[in-house]
Amino acid sequence: MDNGDIEDGDIEGGDEEFRAPRGRKYQPVVDNDRAVLEMSSIDLGSSSASNLKSVKVDAQADMGSDARQNHDNIGVNGPQRDSKLELFGFDSLVNILGLRSMTEQIAAPLSPRDGREGDDGPVTYGHPQPCEVKLGTMMGVFIPCLQNILGIIYYIRFTWIVGMAGIGDSLLLVAFCGLCTFLTSISLSAIATNGAMKGGGPYYLIGRALGPEVGVSIGLCFFLGNAVAGALYVLGAVETFLKAVPAAGIFRAGITGLSLKTFKDNWSSDYQKTNKAGIPDPNGTVTWSFNDLVGLFFPAVTGIMAGSNRSASLKDTQRSIPIGTLAATLTTTVMYLVSVLFFGALATRQKLLTDRLFTATIAWPFPAIVHIGIILSTLGAALQSMTGAPRLLAAIANDNILPILNCFMVADGNEPYIATFFTAFICIGCVIIGNLDLITPTITMFFLLCYAGVNLSCFLLDLLDAPSWRPRWKFHHWSMSFLGAALCIVIMFLISWSFTVVSLALASLIYYYVSLKGKAGDWGDGFKSAYFQLALGSLRSLGANQVHPKNWYPIPLIFCRPWGKLPENVPCHPKLCDFANCMKKKGRGMSIFVSILDGDYHDRAEDAKVAWKQLGTYIEYKRCEGVAEIVVAPNMTEGFRGIVQTMGLGNLKPNIIVMRYPEIWRRENLTQIPAAFVGIINDCIVANKAVVIVKGLDEWPNEYQRQYGTIDLYWIVRDGGLMLLLSQLLLTKETFESCKIQVFCIAEEDSDAEMLKTDVKRFLYDLRMQAEVIVITMKSWEVQAEGGPQQDESLDAYIAGQRRITDYMAEMKATAEKEGTTTLMVDGKPVIVNEKQVEKFLHTMLKLNSTILRHSRMAAVVLVSLPPPPANHPAYLYMEYMDLLVENVPRLLIVRGYRRDVVTIFT
Repeated sequence: MDNGDIEDGDIEGGDEEFRAPRGRKYQPVVDNDRAVLEMSSIDLGSSSASNLKSVKVDAQADMGSDARQNHDNIGVNGPQRDSKLELFGFDSLVNILGLRSMTEQIAAPLSPRDGREGDDGPVTYGHPQPCEVKLGTMMGVFIPCLQNILGIIYYIRFTWIVGMAGIGDSLLLVAFCGLCTFLTSISLSAIATNGAMKGGGPYYLIGRALGPEVGVSIGLCFFLGNAVAGALYVLGAVETFLKAVPAAGIFRAGITGLSLKTFKDNWSSDYQKTNKAGIPDPNGTVTWSFNDLVGLFFPAVTGIMAGSNRSASLKDTQRSIPIGTLAATLTTTVMYLVSVLFFGALATRQKLLTDRLFTATIAWPFPAIVHIGIILSTLGAALQSMTGAPRLLAAIANDNILPILNCFMVADGNEPYIATFFTAFICIGCVIIGNLDLITPTITMFFLLCYAGVNLSCFLLDLLDAPSWRPRWKFHHWSMSFLGAALCIVIMFLISWSFTVVSLALASLIYYYVSLKGKAGDWGDGFKSAYFQLALGSLRSLGANQVHPKNWYPIPLIFCRPWGKLPENVPCHPKLCDFANCMKKKGRGMSIFVSILDGDYHDRAEDAKVAWKQLGTYIEYKRCEGVAEIVVAPNMTEGFRGIVQTMGLGNLKPNIIVMRYPEIWRRENLTQIPAAFVGIINDCIVANKAVVIVKGLDEWPNEYQRQYGTIDLYWIVRDGGLMLLLSQLLLTKETFESCKIQVFCIAEEDSDAEMLKTDVKRFLYDLRMQAEVIVITMKSWEVQAEGGPQQDESLDAYIAGQRRITDYMAEMKATAEKEGTTTLMVDGKPVIVNEKQVEKFLHTMLKLNSTILRHSRMAAVVLVSLPPPPANHPAYLYMEYMDLLVENVPRLLIVRGYRRDVVTIFT
C-alpha cells in the first residue's frame, strides 16, 4: 500500500483485557474458582502492558497533502501518473525522493529500555532535525588519538624506562605493547564498520557484541580508567611544573650527544633498586623488572579509543575510525621505536635514570618550551578525560539497564553535568594520592580489560560469522582478535596478578549485579548468535533416531485451555505450570505451552500475537522454563492434529501431551467435549506421544504446599516405565519429597501374586527406585468390589452411568430407525456398539475405582494407566467409562506411555 493511500486513523489495541478467542462455545468460569483467583493477581509487566495500550498511528501528521502528492507522483524522470509496482504494495526503491527520505528520517537505534527489544528504532515521518557540525578523520579521530597516546608517560618516564631496561628490552617492550594496541585497533575497526554507532564508544561496541551485562561491566571499568587517567595527566603536569628550571643551550653536561659507544653501553638492561622517586639506590625499597616496566609504560600506548568515543560527532564513523585509529597507532609506535634508539644513543644510563625531564633537557632552543608543552598537553588530556568519561557514564545510564545509574541520565544534546561532577570527584581523590607510579598500573588494568573486551567481541562475531556480520573493514581475522585478547590478559598478569584479580573481580561483581538488578533487553549480541548456532549443532548431533533411555528427558506439551472454564484474560490454568515444573528434575527440561484459537488465521492473526504475548508473560510469572505457542485453526481437533504432527524439531519434539481432565463436560452439558477428548487421545496414540491427563488440577499443590502420605501407582499395562519415572520426578520436588511410593500390580491368579511381587521388586531395585510393592489378585479384587463404603460410592456412580448409557443407546437406535437404517451413527460416522463389551468396560472401571478408593483415598497423588479408546466406539461411552474411573478420587494422573522405554536398568 502506497503512503498516499494511508488514511488518518487510530489502530486501537484497547485498554481493556485481552480479547477472548472467538468461536468458543464453552461457559466462562465462576467467579469463586480458586485457581482463577490465584491467577488474577498476575502482573503482566511493562512488556505486556505496553502492548495493550492504544497505539496511535498518524502517517500524515507531519506531511502536508502537497508533500504526500509529490511523494507519490514524482519519480526519477519526473511526474508519474501511476506506479508500475503497485502490485508489490510499496513505492519503487528507485524513487530518489523515497530513498532520501528513507535515509534522513530513520531515527537512531533505540536501546532495549522500557521493554523494547532490539536496536531498530521507528521510522519517524517529517522533516529531519538540524544536526551539529560533524568531524572528519583528521580532527575527529587521528588528532585525538595522537594526543591521548603521546601523553605524560612519554615525556617524563620514557627516558627513565630506556635507562632501566636498556635499548634491547625497551624495543621489545614497545613492540609488545604496540602489537597489543595494533591488534585491538584492527578489532575495533572491524566492529565499528559493521553498522551505525551511537555514543558510548567501546561500551556501545562491546555491549552490542557481548550483551548488556558484559558491556556495562567493562564500560564502567573503562569509565573508571578514564576518570583515573585524568588524575594521571594532572599529576604529570604538577611534577613537570615542580621540576621545571629555565635553561638554554642544546646539550648540557652528562649528555654525550649521539654516540655509538653510548648506544652500546645502553643496549643491555640494568634493572636495579630505586627509591620511591625512581632514583637508583642500592638500599632502595622499590625493585624493578621488565614486568613492572610493562605496567608503567602501557598507558603510553593507550588512547586508541579516543576516536570511537567521539563516534556521535563523526561524519562517517565507518571510514574515520579505522583509518584514524590505525594511523595514530602506527605513527606513535614508530615514534616510540625511533625514540628508544635516539635516547639510548644520546645520554649515559645514569643521566637517563636521574633526569626525569630529560626530554626538556635536550629540547631546543630552551627547555621551557617542553615544560610549557607538557603542562598544556597534560592538562588538555586531563580535560579530555574529564569530558569523555562523563559522556561514557551518561551513555551507560541512558540505556536504562541499571536503575542505580538513572541519576546520570541526560537528554540528547545536553551536557552530563552530574556525571562530570562524579568524574571530577574520582579524579580529585586520585590526585590527592599523589603517586604517579601507583596510579599508572590501575589505569593499565582498566584499559586492558576494555581492549580485551573489544578483541573478544570481534573474535566472537568473526568466528560465528552471522549473516549480519558484514564489516566494511576487511583486514581482520578471528585469530588476530584472539591473539589480541590473549595479549591483553597476559599483559595484565605480567604487570600484577593482584591488580588483575581485583579488576576481574570488580568486573565480575558488576556483571553479577547487572544480571540480578538490570533491565537488559535483547541487543542481538554475539552470545545469542552463539547460543543459536550451538542449539543448531546440538540438534543436528541428536539426529532423528530415538534417544537412549538414559538420555531421555520429558518435553511436555501443555494444552493450556482445551475445555474453556477460564476467564477471558487468563491464558492458562494457574496450576498447569506447577504441574509442568514437577515433571522436570532440578528444572532441567523444556515445556511447550500451546493454546488454540478457533477461527480463520487471516482474521485472527493479531489476536494470536496478543495471546502469545499474554501466555509468555504467564510462563515468566510462574517461573517455568518453557515457550509459548499459539495456533489458529477452524476448531480444536484440527488445531491439535496440526500441533501433534509439526511441533518441535528432530529429537526436540514434545513427547508428552499434558492436559486437564474435562470434569466440567457433564455439569456444563458440553456435549462436544467427548468427541474432542477421544480425538486428542487417538491422535497422540497415532503420533506415538505419551499422554498425562490431570484430574483435580484445581487441587494440585504449588511449590510452597508440602505433601505427606504416599504416591500410589496402579501399574496395569506396560508403558515403558513412564509412570515409574513420573513418580520419581515428583519425589525430587520439595512438595512431594516427604512422600513414599506404593506400586499396585494386578495378578490374574493367586498363585502368580508372590512371583509377580518378587519380579517387580527386583525390577525396581535395578532401576534404583525405592517403592513398596502391593499385588492385588483378581479374586481379591472381586471380593473388595462386593462390599464396603467404597463399593457403595462407586456403585452409585456405576448405576447412574448405566442409566445414562441405556438412554444414549436407545436414542441412537431410535435415530437409526427413524432414518431407516440399521447402522448406528454418531456425528455422521458409523459406530459399532457391543452391549456386552460396554457392560464389561463399565464393570472393570467400577472395580478399579473401588480399589483406588479402598487403598489410596489418603494418597497425595494417584497414578493410573490410561485405557485407550476402543475403535469405532462412541466417544460418549468412553467418557462414561473415564468418569467412573475418576469418581471421588481427588487428585489423579491418568498416564499412557508410548512405544518405547524411558527407563533402563543398565548403567
